[in-house]
Amino acid sequence: MKKIIAVFVSAMLFVLPMTNTFAQDTAEPIKEKARSLASELVSKYGASGVQYAIMDQGNIVLSDSVGVKNKATNEPITKDTMFGIGSTSKMYVSAATMMLVDAHKVDIDQPLTTYIKDFKMSDERYKQITPRMLLNHSSGLYGAHYKNSMLFNDNDTENHDELLLRLQSETLKSNPGEYSVYTNDGFQLLEILVERVSGLSYTDFLAKHISTPLGLKSTKTPLDQFDRQKLSKTYFPAVEGALPVENANVIGTGGLYSTAEEVAMFSEVLTGNRPDILSAQSAKSMKSHEYRNGIWVPEETNSFNYGLGWDAVQLAPFSDYGITALSKGGDTVLYHSTLITIPEHHISMAVLSSGGSSILDSIFASNILLEVLKDKGIIKDIIPEKTFEPPVKVEMPSDLLFYSGLYGSVGTTINVEIKNGEFDLPAFLDGFVPAQKYVYTGNGQFKSSDGSVAISFDKQKNGKTYIKANLYLNFPGLGQMVMVTYEYQKLDANPVNPIVKKAWENRNGKNYYALDEKISSIFYLAPSFITKKISFDHDGYASGTKIVDENKAVNAVEIPVMSGRDAFDLNFYTKDGSEYLTIDGQSYISEDAVKPILGGKSVYTIPSNGQATWYKIDKNSADKTMTIDFPTSGGFAVYDENGAVVQFSTASNNNSVVLPKGGLIVLGGNAGDVFKINLN
Repeated sequence: MKKIIAVFVSAMLFVLPMTNTFAQDTAEPIKEKARSLASELVSKYGASGVQYAIMDQGNIVLSDSVGVKNKATNEPITKDTMFGIGSTSKMYVSAATMMLVDAHKVDIDQPLTTYIKDFKMSDERYKQITPRMLLNHSSGLYGAHYKNSMLFNDNDTENHDELLLRLQSETLKSNPGEYSVYTNDGFQLLEILVERVSGLSYTDFLAKHISTPLGLKSTKTPLDQFDRQKLSKTYFPAVEGALPVENANVIGTGGLYSTAEEVAMFSEVLTGNRPDILSAQSAKSMKSHEYRNGIWVPEETNSFNYGLGWDAVQLAPFSDYGITALSKGGDTVLYHSTLITIPEHHISMAVLSSGGSSILDSIFASNILLEVLKDKGIIKDIIPEKTFEPPVKVEMPSDLLFYSGLYGSVGTTINVEIKNGEFDLPAFLDGFVPAQKYVYTGNGQFKSSDGSVAISFDKQKNGKTYIKANLYLNFPGLGQMVMVTYEYQKLDANPVNPIVKKAWENRNGKNYYALDEKISSIFYLAPSFITKKISFDHDGYASGTKIVDENKAVNAVEIPVMSGRDAFDLNFYTKDGSEYLTIDGQSYISEDAVKPILGGKSVYTIPSNGQATWYKIDKNSADKTMTIDFPTSGGFAVYDENGAVVQFSTASNNNSVVLPKGGLIVLGGNAGDVFKINLN
């Protein structure tokens, strides 16, 4: 879910007070350093509350928090306050899978169809997919099905229940095992595997085989019965007050709630210190360097190097000290988390936050764990953060001009024109790296204006050429993180005939709006996830996909690490004179088919197919107050001309809004729901 982060980080900056400490045995300077960094997350980086815990030799030695659980009451966060932990949940389904390995019920190198017999895809290569490939992100699956996965006060299991059906009509983007790229659907399939093999629901499996033996009281799924008031409140600038409870209904991928102490306690399972739950051998297997089995960036110093479930099995900066650290980060729309564990020294730290991001939580945890290692005498000194100088441009070899051309990543195609030793790249890494110019500095590298980002071109053994980014992210007052990723893949020319070209030119710049997302979906707060804008490139590509004919375009890239994730195809069709788009089985309607909302008093009904309906705000309705009466199963959202949410009834419980000029309205609910609208 990391693509969501930038939308919310930039919008959610507010200052909140610190809460009482629960520190136990950790040295006082470390406690103070932790509180100082956590305060930075709250005051500067969009978190409303941060909770963290350190486990050392099997004991919680530091448990503390900053910020508040509830802004309205200033209620403090306690050690029992619960947060969503996002993709850190993947470690639980990974452990569950390996527990079945221990029980000799699963072999992770056998075909997945051995355990999920009704798993089928239209691409025959699916038969080669194994549980190991799901665990190390190398299955070749497109990435994720997000439809109705993130809902307010709604634990609908549709996403889980329909996944196998949706995959039946889909293909793979690469050969299974060829390379690893972050894939959410793989962990949804592992959830189904655990259910099929164990005979238990995944929620019940976790409760019986993990939470009960560990004594975890606050590790729950959306399907559990528990007091939702224990959850830390979440916020969004366009909505007054706290938001409803977030349900991440992709439980294996990112649906768990927990506390920092309980996540730290669970780390004992992952490091082999609870052989009654998971064998030491399975824990050791999970930290194997799986990323090396396929195509990967050559640099070893990185924040990403996949194991089985783990994001990193030799996390930087700990690798600079010769210390093995394992990490997993997680992001839903509103909650964020990280778990870092150092097995050889039996130390772990968990950080959970409402607002912010897992990247920021990880930097915080890394810095504190380095202080712990220094305090114990395991490391002598903490290596200073990298510093950078503006680049000095040198003459570029002419053969590098070869790398000019068309490049793509998921959702985007760009033209790279290398001229006079310089070229431009748009923003990437969810905007953490801004759009800027890169200049040639020698050794095949082009650097950013501050020197913190080095760009080069790398031709891999699969014959594909990638734009590689070696970068350091600097967050003032918090710290630094290193990443090495492939951001773009060089594309071959894809000439299309004039008829095909004309069809796609007609779509260029047009928006298509989601019809199948429930009105309880959190994605209505971030319309970029329910709106698809088509961009046509004259080299035969559109929105990062390769055009096949007038109405179809397919994923064009195979990029390891992160930037090749969540791939998609575009399929257009016309019905009753309106054009529709389907992506991952979800339907979108063209902006050309969206009609203006009527003035005065009017009645609208959700159609029999249950799809949402969209309306334009034209000059006749702009600046008028709209009041809507609708059933409890319904709701609406209003956006301004720039796509920013103005009102979302599911989150605000408000049924009245002044309509912005050039904006949009979406109505959603059950089939037959009636909306009585009054404009005055």
